[in-house]
Amino acid sequence: HKSSTLNIPTNIDFTFIPPYTPEMNPIEQVWKEIRKRGFKNKAFRTLEDVMNQLQDVIQGLEKEVIKSIVNRRW
Repeated sequence: HKSSTLNIPTNIDFTFIPPYTPEMNPIEQVWKEIRKRGFKNKAFRTLEDVMNQLQDVIQGLEKEVIKSIVNRRW
């Protein structure tokens, strides 16, 4: 964000992520895990089927797994 009017709380730190580096973006690692758990080599008949599968996979992600995926020390 480039706005000079942005008020950043003192407990928030920003980390520069270079462009085109999905391996450094934590959400990309979460999506990778979601694809691995519920979308690898699958075809769906309807969008509703996709949404149901996504919901099932997300609800099945254990807190510790998510922490291990997104906890990066730069």
